[in-house]
Amino acid sequence: MSTDTDIIIDEKINKVTKEPSRYRVIMLNDDATPMDWVINVLMSIYKHSEATAKELTLKIHAEGSAIVGIYVYEIAEVKIVETTSASRERGFPLQLRMEEE
Repeated sequence: MSTDTDIIIDEKINKVTKEPSRYRVIMLNDDATPMDWVINVLMSIYKHSEATAKELTLKIHAEGSAIVGIYVYEIAEVKIVETTSASRERGFPLQLRMEEE
């Protein structure tokens, strides 16, 4: 018995890869956190050079806030927690926020 049921599959599977969303970490100005501490945090946690850290610190002071880094969500969250924890241990009320890019 012969069957003519040859199945031909001619579908192409398109793989769509999506880059993860990126988030801005924004440091806010306050009157209680010393500029030296902010510079230290920007250099140690956010890996800015000393010149860039000073520039960002002055921008935060003058404009009220500045973007200090752009990361995927998990990294942004860890950096914010690390910064907040270290600041609170020293008695500084430094605040940060995160927003999607």
